[in-house]
Amino acid sequence: MINRVILMGRLVADPELKTTNTGISVTSFRIAVDRNYVKAGEQRQADFFDIVAWRSSAEFVCRNFSKGSLIAVDGQLQSRQYQTKDGQNRTAIEVVADNVSFTGERRDTSGTYGGGYSQAPRANTYGGSQVAPAAPQQPAAYSAGSADDFQAMPLDDDLPF
Repeated sequence: MINRVILMGRLVADPELKTTNTGISVTSFRIAVDRNYVKAGEQRQADFFDIVAWRSSAEFVCRNFSKGSLIAVDGQLQSRQYQTKDGQNRTAIEVVADNVSFTGERRDTSGTYGGGYSQAPRANTYGGSQVAPAAPQQPAAYSAGSADDFQAMPLDDDLPF
């Protein structure tokens, strides 16, 4: 069976980190995902999805994302049943995040936007231990190079690939 969901959208509100009774970090947040098409004369529509992230992924989201941030989520759909305070049965459908990633510019601690991408460590929802990821490194800028950094290619029709 396949149960895989990949979404990219913007956070509707600031995520809030919570801890279970057993000390496990968790956060629930909602993202708005724009639809690809727009009917003539109408505004673009968006769909809203509830996301749940556990352990280090939850901490990563709460530390690095805020309302309006663009986020990519890779996870699985999960449905659960619950009962409201007035006794009505309800069903909640949410995405349980396995991977959470930046998807463009991200705000650094000074409040400015910088380039580069980073990713939360893959969540282990079955209780294994995880090693903290290495600090992300900024990619080299092309503007720092010179023409001497490149080798000339022969212009014959015999390509090397």
